[in-house]
Amino acid sequence: MNEPLHQFSNVVFKGVDPSEAEKAVIFVHGRGDASDGMQQLAAEVVQEPNVAFAFPRATHHTWYPTSFLQPWQLNQPWLDSALENLHKIVMRFVDAGLKHEQIYLLGFSQGACLSLEYAARNARKYGGIMALSGGLIGPYIEKSHYSGDFSGTPVLMGCSDVDFHIPVERVHESAAMLTELGAVVDKRIYPGMGHLINEDELTAVAALING
Repeated sequence: MNEPLHQFSNVVFKGVDPSEAEKAVIFVHGRGDASDGMQQLAAEVVQEPNVAFAFPRATHHTWYPTSFLQPWQLNQPWLDSALENLHKIVMRFVDAGLKHEQIYLLGFSQGACLSLEYAARNARKYGGIMALSGGLIGPYIEKSHYSGDFSGTPVLMGCSDVDFHIPVERVHESAAMLTELGAVVDKRIYPGMGHLINEDELTAVAALING
C-alpha cells in the first residue's frame, strides 16, 4: 500500500503545556470528520484551566476503511496505525509528567470505537473514557485482545438503540467486557436517537472531565 498511514505529526496539541497540566484530554473524531469539530466540543465541555488537549487527525478523514464490525484484517494496517498514534499521544503526556489517571479519552463514532479499543488493549487506571456512539472493534468480542486492569476507571458509553452504524448489542457486549476489565461503566441507551451527541451526553462528559 502506497497510501500514508496516520501521522503523529498531524496531531493538534492545544491548551497548556503538558508539563504544566493537571490533566490531559484526547479527543478522537469520527469518520469523515477532522479535528475542528472536536476542538469545538472541547471548548464546550471543558471548563477547568490547566488542561492539555490532543486532537489527532486521521489520514483521509478515516481511522480504518471498513465497518468496525468487519474482520480485523480488513481494517489493517490502518487500525494498528491508528492505535499506535493514540499510544504516542498518551506517552507524550506521560513523558511530560502526567499519570495515566490524569489522562482522558473521548471519541465519537469511529473515534469512540478506536478510543475504546485502545483503552481495553491497554487497560489501567485512566481519568476517564468517553465513547459516544461506539463499541469494541471486530466481528465479535475477542477477549484475548484485551488485558490489564482499569482499576475503577469511569467509562461513559452513550448510544442510540437504533443507530445504523452501532448495533446496540455491541454496546452491551463492550460494556460487559470493560466491566470485566475493572471499569465502572455508565451506559446510556437513548431510544430512537440518531447517530449524534445529545445534551445528556454533553452534560455527563463535562461532569466527568471537570469533576
